[in-house]
Parts: sequence; C-alpha cells; structure tokens
Amino acid sequence: MSTQQSGIKQDLQANLVVLERRISDACNAAGRTSDSVTLIGVSKTKPLAAVRQAAALGIAHLGENYLDEAIGKIRATQDLDLTWHFIGRIQSNKTKDIAENFHWVQTVDRLKIARRLHEQCPPGKRLNVLIQINIDEDPAKAGVLAADAWSLLKEIQALPNLQPRGLMTILAQHADPGASYNLMAQLFSALNDRLLDEAPRRWDTLSMGMTGDMEHAIAAGATHIRIGTALFGAREPS
Repeated sequence: MSTQQSGIKQDLQANLVVLERRISDACNAAGRTSDSVTLIGVSKTKPLAAVRQAAALGIAHLGENYLDEAIGKIRATQDLDLTWHFIGRIQSNKTKDIAENFHWVQTVDRLKIARRLHEQCPPGKRLNVLIQINIDEDPAKAGVLAADAWSLLKEIQALPNLQPRGLMTILAQHADPGASYNLMAQLFSALNDRLLDEAPRRWDTLSMGMTGDMEHAIAAGATHIRIGTALFGAREPS
C-alpha cells in the first residue's frame, strides 16, 4: 500500500468512526436501530483509491453525480460487490449510460426521463428508481412538486423495466430541515397508503439527509442518507 493509500485509509477510518456514532446517536434518539439506515457514500470528485478503501471498510453503497467520472469508477471496481446510485441531474442524452451502469437512479423527476431509462434498460434488468421531490418548491432545485408525485408514480408503475422504490429530496439552501423532512415523510406515507391495494410493489425507500442535517433526516424516518464530506472529507474541485 502506498503512502497516499495509507493516508486515505486512515482518514476514512477516522471519519467513519465519527459518522457511525452520529448515525447511532440519531437512531437512538428516534427510537430506531442503526441498521434501519443505509449509508450511501457520495464519492463524487474522489479518487478511485478512496472508493476502494471505503469498500474495504464496509461501505457497500456509493453515490455519484457526474456520469463520466462515475462510469470509470464503476468499471474499475467490477471485482467488488458495490451498489451504485446515480444522484445527479439527468440529461436526456445520458439515460442509456445511466440505465446500463447503475443499480439505482434517485433523481427521476419527469416522465420523459423515466421512459428513456425504461427503454434503454438492458434486457433482464429492472432498475430501482426514486422520484425526486422538490419539497421546498425551490425554483433552483430539480424535482417534481409534492402535489404531482402521485401522477408521476402512476406513470412509472406502467414501465416494467423500472421499479419505483420511494422518494428522495435535496433541500433548498435555507430550508428548515426538520420541517422539510417531516413533509417528505408525510408524502412518502400518503403515497404508500394509495399503493396499499396494488401488488407487487416495493415502496420502502426514503432517501434524504446529508452531512449537515442527517440527524433531522433520521428523526423523520430516512432509510438512506447520502454522505460525502463527513465520510470522504471536503470535496475536491471538479
């Protein structure tokens, strides 16, 4: 192991100890178990060596925003048992590569993108997707409005190559995380109630919470949190 790799491993180990304690404390405060929260390591701008070290420390879920960077990492880690989540804005001309390379797509916010992912999904593959909600109705953020979530969900359900699993959100810069995440949890539950008579279905994922507000997200019921800085350190320039 090189000096650089050793340094990366030590930093990741130290960060992960602190991060796992935060998750454990937040879960305890919410009356939950730590294993009810899946940690997604957001590895955008981080080198392949950091991804490999994270995997060696037990991080099995990785999230990427930038497609070209992500594909290189995915192809270079085929020997590892990793689950890859696309968590960036989706351009129409990128859907084929996303459908082919990722296990999850968390940022589906319009029918056009859902249809393209469905059409370009490899044979025999069913892609897990989350509907991105603009819970704060922020014009600077992507996502469907909460009032339109059911309509989009019904459209996605009609696409057999896609498996809608739940919701995700990225909060507005000045949002109250406690209030916004509680609204997300209410929407998630309301959609679940409307799906009760429909089978088969897997409505089990609420992806929300990042380094600065993960405690609020866990308190509101997040099943997946997306953590970059608290795990990998400050983001490198893209």
